[in-house]
Amino acid sequence: MTTLPSPADKEVACHPSPLTYPWGKYNLQGSRVALTLSSPEVSASTVAALEDVFQTLGFENCQRREASVQDFLGELTGLRKQLDAHGGPMGCALVSLVASSGQLRQPQQLVRELSHCGALRGCPKVFLLLSSTPGGAPKLRAFLTGLGELCRRCPHWSLLQLLTEVFCRMAEESSGATNCPVLRSSLRGALCLGDVGPWRSKPEPSPSAQYDLSGARAALLLAVIRDRPGAQHDVKALRNLCQALGFKTTLRTDPTAQAFQEELAQFRKQLDTHRGPVSCALVAMMAHGGPRGQLLGADGQEVQPEVLVQELNCCGALRGCPKIFLLQACRGGYRDAGMGPIALPWFWRWLQAPPAIPSYADILQIYVDAQGSPSRASTPGNSDILTVYAATEGCVAYRDEKKGSDFIQTLVEVLRTDPRGDLLELLTEVNRQVCELDVLGPDCDERRKACLEIYSSLRRRLCLQA
Repeated sequence: MTTLPSPADKEVACHPSPLTYPWGKYNLQGSRVALTLSSPEVSASTVAALEDVFQTLGFENCQRREASVQDFLGELTGLRKQLDAHGGPMGCALVSLVASSGQLRQPQQLVRELSHCGALRGCPKVFLLLSSTPGGAPKLRAFLTGLGELCRRCPHWSLLQLLTEVFCRMAEESSGATNCPVLRSSLRGALCLGDVGPWRSKPEPSPSAQYDLSGARAALLLAVIRDRPGAQHDVKALRNLCQALGFKTTLRTDPTAQAFQEELAQFRKQLDTHRGPVSCALVAMMAHGGPRGQLLGADGQEVQPEVLVQELNCCGALRGCPKIFLLQACRGGYRDAGMGPIALPWFWRWLQAPPAIPSYADILQIYVDAQGSPSRASTPGNSDILTVYAATEGCVAYRDEKKGSDFIQTLVEVLRTDPRGDLLELLTEVNRQVCELDVLGPDCDERRKACLEIYSSLRRRLCLQA
């Protein structure tokens, strides 16, 4: 597999990019459209609260549709066709899906319907997934109220920063409960919805909004090297980075599926018996992946990554502390060719070959309730977890035999450049750089694209170096 840099300057010349470079920030000069899809039992007050948030975020075109959950897909197909027929530039789309608890069982089908919209190519697409239940009304109201207030007071913050602060406030107001919403992001840049000029400096958040990492830090690297040429480069780079950031690092190579679980259990036990406070844990798992996102041990047997995440989430020493998971593995067999610019003359495509954008990039999903969450690894009951996948759901993760994977190598480079930065923002930058790359091979002569997917229930800013 060979990685080639994309000609970003040519993209600007023939098709204006929605991102500014370097360290991308979305350009939201085009139209903003918002749509609420709600099932009939959703209260009018909930819909009104959503519309208030939309207006605060600057969405001038707010639509509402009441439909059964089974008809949500058809409504989104209609929206996609409407936007594709729109003549002017698009800036951003925001869709809220509201239904009774447990009804939104396949949200990814809905999300991916809008990701195929040509008019939104390269533009951020935000999905707010809410469950409307009698017992969950206070939580939903707290989320919407908190987000609206923060948007008005801090328009210069990115949406990821706003959500992290809202998650923190909700946790503080829930009488010590650990429930927390979760966000799922493949954004390639900072998404600032407030009407603030780019020249305005961003004030530093208060220290109380940041995780305290003064205690011990521990890292566990589990890497299958056998039959994975180039993996040794990832192991070396990541091990050196962890040690440079002050993590006591344990490396295990070629673990079997059972050994993956045993090593996590032992790691958890060591943390629980550590003398003194523990402030952060990092687990990297590098292996082949199965067709449904399973990890394959060196023995070819499967283990579910969610099970491994849950093992560490039960660690008492890490209660309220950030837990970072990095997964370099395939999550399916789809090889994404990406989405290219539409309606370009053939000679522009021939002369300048504008780069494609990964099909599932630029998406932000916000799950306020556990019923709609994408997996057990990211349910709101699991707060303070940050999980980063090298590929979006169902897609192949790539690795270069001579230099290692784009994900791990880019991650190491970005963190070494700015170790004091907010980790969520740094990972968004890592994704931008990975999305710019074109991949060739090993069993395909056509260029392919890769895109990270980030799951976060962090409740504070996470900076790995003070």
